[in-house]
Order: sequence, then C-alpha cells, then structure tokens
Amino acid sequence: MENALIKLKENVEELSRTEKIVAEYILGNLDEIGSLSIHELAEKTDVSTSAIIRMARAIGYQGYKDFKKDLIAAIALDRQNKTFTGNEIEKDDSFEDIVHKITQMNIQSLLDTESIMSISQLKQAVALMKQADHILLYGLGASFIAAKDLYLKLVRINKTCLLNEDWHLQLVSAYNSKPSDVAIVFSYSGQTHECIACMNELRINQTPIIAITRCVDTPVSRLADINLYTTSNESLFRSAAMSSRISSLGIVDILYTCYATSTYAYTLKQLQKTHIKK
Repeated sequence: MENALIKLKENVEELSRTEKIVAEYILGNLDEIGSLSIHELAEKTDVSTSAIIRMARAIGYQGYKDFKKDLIAAIALDRQNKTFTGNEIEKDDSFEDIVHKITQMNIQSLLDTESIMSISQLKQAVALMKQADHILLYGLGASFIAAKDLYLKLVRINKTCLLNEDWHLQLVSAYNSKPSDVAIVFSYSGQTHECIACMNELRINQTPIIAITRCVDTPVSRLADINLYTTSNESLFRSAAMSSRISSLGIVDILYTCYATSTYAYTLKQLQKTHIKK
C-alpha cells in the first residue's frame, strides 16, 4: 500500500536542497496542494518543474501526477484516522500533557505503519520464515529490543532462531549463514553500519533478507529482499527511539501472528506445551 504523505515525511531530510524546498512547502500547505498544477507549484516554490519531478521520483513515483494522486488519497486517509495534532513535547508540559502526547504519538505511529504495510511483502516474508532452517535476527540499540521480542515469540513455538546482543557474534552468524536460512534485520535509520556489514555477508551467502526499516531508499532497504516499513512521529527526543520502537514492535506482532496462524494447529500445540505453570 502506497502512502505518499508518509513517504514524503520520512524522506524529506534525504532530498536535495531544491527537492526539500518543494517537499516542505507541500507538507506545510496540504490544504491547497490538491488544486495545484505542477507549474503552479513550481511558481510558489520558485523551483523548476523538473525539480518537482525529481522530488517525486526520489520517493518512488514516476512523476508529479502519480505522486499527487496518491498524496490526495493519503491526506484524506490521514484526516480520517488522525488522532494526534503533532504537538512537540514542551519544557513546561505537565505530566498529564506528556502522558497524552506520547500515547497519541504512539497510536499515530501504528496507524501510519498500517497504512504503508505491503500485504504482498508480508506474505513473502512469512513464506520465507516457514521454509527457513534458521531465522537469524539482527539489530542494535532500540532495534535489538524489537529483534529480541520476535526471538522470544519464535522460541516459544519452537522455530529455530538465533540472536546475539554482541555485534561481532551477529557478524559471525552472517558469515555462517546459508541460503536455506532467512535473516531479519531491524534498523529504523537504514544506515546502521554494523547491520549493513552483516547484510553484505548475508548477500554473499545468498541468504534471503527481510528488513524492518523506514520507507526511505537506504543501504539497508536496498540490500534487503523484502522490506516491511516502519514509521515514527518523534523528533525532539529522536535519540530515545520511542514511537519508531513502537512501530517496529507492531510489525513484530503482525509478522509473528501471520506466521503463527499459517501453522495454526502446530502453534497452538507448542504454546500449550511451553506454558510454564506457576
């Protein structure tokens, strides 16, 4: 599913200077963009029409017409589902304000993630997991938390998987990977050098790769065979990786549940078998 609004928000910092001018104007004037031709948009932003076309292509569209069509639909969906106005955390916010803002940011992040989920990519990911001898998990920092959550879920239903907190051991597992395995890489930024190093080794070994990452053209998304895209609504405290972590965990729940229901009887049997009675 394409969502031009989310793709634009996620990619804006990756664009060239003139492309960024167009993107920022669009994001700041969503009410009028539906009525603007490419020439009118060029006049308002003081850039060439070719720069607008490059901007659209930079986020995955053939041109402005295709981008605008998806953008109008995305704006309508955004207004239908919108629960959060985008207010930043402020120095003088009360605890009540913070509780509300963080909760709404996380809810919006999950809704945005749903809106860009590719069902075809999800089906392919589940199929790879089902046939894999081993599932190899990769991620650092907050991404490791999401990887660990998937690891715990899969171990419970007796799917052989491997996760190491030490990056060097993650790299060793990539060295030892086989085409009959599948790797799942978690990297919101798509730029994590350690994950890229592991993915390069996985590619050499022809091990299929599923990436859980943001919807931007990055080394991680390019190296992956399948991309399941996350989103986030954080900026001020980005280093804390809050709503992006929630988005990744949401994808973990979706991926695990789709996998589990595809082996329904066996999964139920394993869940009952591994239930630890108090």
